[in-house]
Amino acid sequence: MTAEPEINSAKPRPMRADARRNRDAILTAARATFEEEGVLASLDSIALRAGVGNATLYRNFPTRDDLLAAVAAVSIETALAEADALSRSLAPKEALAEWLIRLAWTLRIWHDLPTCVASAQTDPQSSMASACAALIDRTETFLRQATLSGNTGDTVTAAEVFELVVALSWAIDRFGDDELTARRRVSVGIAGVFRTLAFDDAYIGAPSSSVEIAP
Repeated sequence: MTAEPEINSAKPRPMRADARRNRDAILTAARATFEEEGVLASLDSIALRAGVGNATLYRNFPTRDDLLAAVAAVSIETALAEADALSRSLAPKEALAEWLIRLAWTLRIWHDLPTCVASAQTDPQSSMASACAALIDRTETFLRQATLSGNTGDTVTAAEVFELVVALSWAIDRFGDDELTARRRVSVGIAGVFRTLAFDDAYIGAPSSSVEIAP
């Protein structure tokens, strides 16, 4: 009888203290740099600010998205915690609207973050795409609840709504909105999500010459 292969149940070795300090220093430097210069800032300057060599930075975070996802993790966790509170305190329609407004505001936390988020959505291997998956999942939950309550059509997807919010967040970033202006911008932008009658696919795909517009 062939012996069963042994299963390696050993836990990963904990990170050395000096390696942990280097990683923490990089994350601290990256957050400060993103706040001052935006997420497209030089990675070399982040390494210099952290007091580590470039090789150390890239060993911990091989790509910009890897570093960005790690720094954004706290903001994403905060947003998800707020989502839990919204789902408990608001009706489905209001909860979805407030979630989308807050999500757009969160995604503009650093200059050019919406641009990086949008780029990541086309790359399934991106760390930022994985990080944003939890936000899309929560959007889907809010959207499903609003649809079941009759407040939205049943053809719009969470991915489409998330892309819309990223676009609105980009506008918030580019126009330098304060929180009140951003709230109005997003409220206007997401109004179509709450149509109870979804657009007919044939109408959406019809050539412009076949659509009559009343004077």
